[in-house]
Amino acid sequence: MNYSANIQEGLTATTEEVKENIGMFRQFLDTIPAKAFGLGTRIVFALICAFIGYILIKVVLKIVKKSMERAKAETGIVQFVQSFLRAGLWILLIFLIAGNFGVDAASIAALLGSAGVAISLALQGSLSNIAGGMLILCLHTFRVGDYIKEDTHGNEGTVSEIHMFYTKLLTFDGKTVVLPNGTLANSSLVNYTASGTRRLDLDVDISYDSDLKKAKEVIVGLLEEHPNVLKDYDRIVAVDNLGNSAVELTVKCYVHANDYFRVKWDLLEQIKLSLDENGIVIPYPQLDVHQK
Repeated sequence: MNYSANIQEGLTATTEEVKENIGMFRQFLDTIPAKAFGLGTRIVFALICAFIGYILIKVVLKIVKKSMERAKAETGIVQFVQSFLRAGLWILLIFLIAGNFGVDAASIAALLGSAGVAISLALQGSLSNIAGGMLILCLHTFRVGDYIKEDTHGNEGTVSEIHMFYTKLLTFDGKTVVLPNGTLANSSLVNYTASGTRRLDLDVDISYDSDLKKAKEVIVGLLEEHPNVLKDYDRIVAVDNLGNSAVELTVKCYVHANDYFRVKWDLLEQIKLSLDENGIVIPYPQLDVHQK
């Protein structure tokens, strides 16, 4: 009798628990539409904030760029500040959107602060690139528009952009070379444009049988007549070496850095044509053999 009563009580308790669980499950199902609506509202609001933030970031960057251009800031500084400011504004926007989903910005900042050492080690290369970019801009190692050659890998070209992490070079054949700022700041490089002028060196060989003085007069005349050869600097035409098959002349003059290649090609062509007109031979490599 007592055994049957205990079984009945157990079944009654189990039934009540099942009913209670079913009720809680129904309650949960009833709250799903409201929660889904709330989540959907937050997602839509986050997308709207992201779109508005994107527009505002573009406007802010445009205003900053125009302000710096009015202040006649260097192009490289403008590009560096633009990239740095763009990254900072996007991080701020992400924090604001995360706050809309209930994420505490202070907690995120504290977490990032406690993990600062690990982040610094992981981003060591990136941080060195940022520091390198600042050094380049502060020390004026080079500017946008300068023609440089770095010694680490031998890359050379005209500086087209200086950003927060990297610098872009435009090569003579139209290629774009991307170099980390840290590498450029910590390695030696040659800036061909910094002084505004550049010495042009040409080597011209003439035959031993040709008139040496006449050849020098012809080349000197070409240097004096060429409009892009700077007349305020020395122009030199001299015998550099007595080679096995030719008298080797060295030709030196100064030109504006931006005119270097154009003047070089132009002078080489004019020298060849003028020497031909005056009967001065540019010999092929040769070896004279005498038999006894």
